[in-house]
Amino acid sequence: MTETITLGGGCFWCIEAVLQDLRGVESVVSGYSGGSVANPTYEQVCGERTGHVEVVQVVFKPEEISLHDLLTIFFTLHDPTQLNRQGNDIGRRYRSVIFYHTPEQEAMANAVIKEMVHKEVWPGKIVTTLEPFEAFYPAGEDHQRYYERNMDQAYCQVIIAPKVRKLRKFYSDKLRDQ
Repeated sequence: MTETITLGGGCFWCIEAVLQDLRGVESVVSGYSGGSVANPTYEQVCGERTGHVEVVQVVFKPEEISLHDLLTIFFTLHDPTQLNRQGNDIGRRYRSVIFYHTPEQEAMANAVIKEMVHKEVWPGKIVTTLEPFEAFYPAGEDHQRYYERNMDQAYCQVIIAPKVRKLRKFYSDKLRDQ
C-alpha cells in the first residue's frame, strides 16, 4: 500500500533530488500545487501570476519509510524559516508548504513541526504552511530528475549537491540500496 503527500521547500529540483534516494519512496514528481490556474506552464509559475508553488508529489510506502521520517528529512534539508524563498530563490513559488492529503497527514505535519521547534533544529520561527491538497500539475519532462541529469551544472553543484551530501551523511540508514 502506498501513500501520497505533496511538499514544497524551494526549488523542486532540490527536494526531488533528496527524496528520490530514500528507501520506501516509490516516486517523486516535480510540479505545481496551490494555484488558481489549471495546468500552468513553468513560465506562468515563474511569473508569479498563478499562485502555484514548486512542489514534489511523493508516493511512498509507509511500512518502509514513515511519514514522520519523511517529514523530518524534509524539514532538515530545506530552511523552513525562510518566508517565500530558499536562499537566492525568491518568491511565493518557493515557499515552504505541506499540501496534506488526509487529516492524519496534517496531524503528523503539526507534530513534526512541534518536534523541530522543541529540538531547536532551526534558530528562527518555522513558517511552513499546512494546506489541504487540491490539485497537482506535473512540470515538463525537462524538470523531472533534473539533478540526476545535470549534476555538472553550476546550480546543481552549488545548491543541490550539498543537500544530497547532507542526506547521505545524516540519513544513510534511510537510503535505498544503491
